[in-house]
Amino acid sequence: MALPRGLHSLRAQLTLANVALLAVGVIAATAVSLMGTGHYLLGQIDTHLMRSRDSLGESHLTLHQLDNLGATAVLREGLVPQLDGSATPDDTFAMVDGHGTVLEVAGLRPTRAQRALAAAVGDPAPFAAAPEPRDLTLNGASYRATASRLDDGTYVLFASSTDALDNGIHKALKLDLTVGGLLLALLAFLTMFQVRRRMRPLEDMVETSSAIAEGDLTRRVPSRRETSLEVEQLRLALNSMLHQVESAYRTRERSAAQLRRFVADASHELRTPLSAIRGYLQLYDRGILTDPDERKRAWERMNGEVDRMGRLVDELLTLARLDQRPELRLRNVDVSRLVRDAAEDLRAQQPDRPVTVSASGALLVRADESGLRQVLGNLVANVRAHTPPDVPVRLDARRSDGTVRLTVADEGPGLPEEDAARMFDRFFRTGSSAGSGLGLAIVQGVIEAHCGDVTATTAPDEGLTVTVVLPAGVPGD
Repeated sequence: MALPRGLHSLRAQLTLANVALLAVGVIAATAVSLMGTGHYLLGQIDTHLMRSRDSLGESHLTLHQLDNLGATAVLREGLVPQLDGSATPDDTFAMVDGHGTVLEVAGLRPTRAQRALAAAVGDPAPFAAAPEPRDLTLNGASYRATASRLDDGTYVLFASSTDALDNGIHKALKLDLTVGGLLLALLAFLTMFQVRRRMRPLEDMVETSSAIAEGDLTRRVPSRRETSLEVEQLRLALNSMLHQVESAYRTRERSAAQLRRFVADASHELRTPLSAIRGYLQLYDRGILTDPDERKRAWERMNGEVDRMGRLVDELLTLARLDQRPELRLRNVDVSRLVRDAAEDLRAQQPDRPVTVSASGALLVRADESGLRQVLGNLVANVRAHTPPDVPVRLDARRSDGTVRLTVADEGPGLPEEDAARMFDRFFRTGSSAGSGLGLAIVQGVIEAHCGDVTATTAPDEGLTVTVVLPAGVPGD
């Protein structure tokens, strides 16, 4: 499964955002540049016109004086040259009276451009009074025009074309748009390339998630050389989350398998005494048990099965309570005293068994006393059930690195490796053992409820050593 493509993809949106930002920048820069250029060139034209107007106005001449001095020739040939015919010159002038009528100067008839200028200006007075030139149109062309009043009331009109300015700005605009378009295309290409390369880790994440959704819980997001810090942090966080998900899934599967096996084993263990009791009741109901000794033996067997079933139910209830993490009644408990009590109980039950106790002084742990007594009782009962009555047993309790270590070791036949790995499983029993197989499972549950640890060391013909480690208590608590 790949990342989505098209306009709704993150790749396209980033590209469009970058191109849009650059387009706005190009348009803004072009507008500012063209406006500045146009303003500068227009200012040059206005300066030229205003210099001509001011120089003529400061001379205090009349039209007659201009004729006598030959100033008209100067104006025609030097200051603002004229072009006759159909074409409109870049610079032109005209002599008009106060009503805007074109006048002959030095016997020369007005040209078409002069007549067009006079017609476009109309009343020359506002042009002469204006502080700067004004825009007007001559024969479809744009001009800037101004006027100067002579002492006899005659007006001289000056005009300069702005077509060159407009053409230059138009060409500059085309050039800016062409260059801007090329820049936008280049940016779009580079952005697509970079975004595609930067988005590869996200594509890896999508592929990994899809593979995990299909059942491959071992997949992880691979690392890449060139990646951003944020994407790398996301990759590490996602891999960590996937590891936790896999662990939780494996734990759930394992717990579900254990629960199924537990239910099956519990059903089997309860079915056995119930079947035995039902069988004896059927024999009694059919009148088969006629002999008093047979009825007594059947009665004893049924009582034994009832006791066995009661013990099994009690152990199952104990495990159920441990699974619910009950609140323990914690207080300082002397483990040495519990070890000595367990040794005395074992000597009373099996007087011929050699029992060695190594527990001197007070060894306090913060624990539930009844739970620890049950742990010791189950460990000692395990020794009684699985070793001959003359096999030596050693019970040891000592302090070590802020903890209390409790050891129950025997010199019995031991267990093979495959059985040792399952000895704390519920309902696990060796081939020749009796009991429900819940004793060591209860030991493990109680110790874990106390935040401790329990381990076992065994091998064939080397006995079994069970070690319990508990946090030490604080004197006076």
